[in-house]
Amino acid sequence: MVLVLAGLCEVAFTYCLGRAKSSVGPQMWWTWMSVFAVFYVLSAVLLAKASQTLPLGTAYAVWTGIGAVGAVVVGILVFHESASFWRLFFITTLIISIIGLKFNE
Repeated sequence: MVLVLAGLCEVAFTYCLGRAKSSVGPQMWWTWMSVFAVFYVLSAVLLAKASQTLPLGTAYAVWTGIGAVGAVVVGILVFHESASFWRLFFITTLIISIIGLKFNE
């Protein structure tokens, strides 16, 4: 559960980074980057906590996988990025790989 929360914090910080990229004015940029920093630190702390009970390699792979898949989904749904067949295909293979790592502990 801690690892999933860490991954979701990674998705949140990529969302903030996207908002900062498209923000207008330095005040909004600093606001989004401040929230980015909070989620970034929280994500790393939660990953460290999860790695106390899980193998580090597996925990890191799952964490980055949740972040990568979540970032792509947020990119498609919020930032209107491409949802091409190949992009969705490779994200699906990433999800399958993460599940395989988790079951192969």
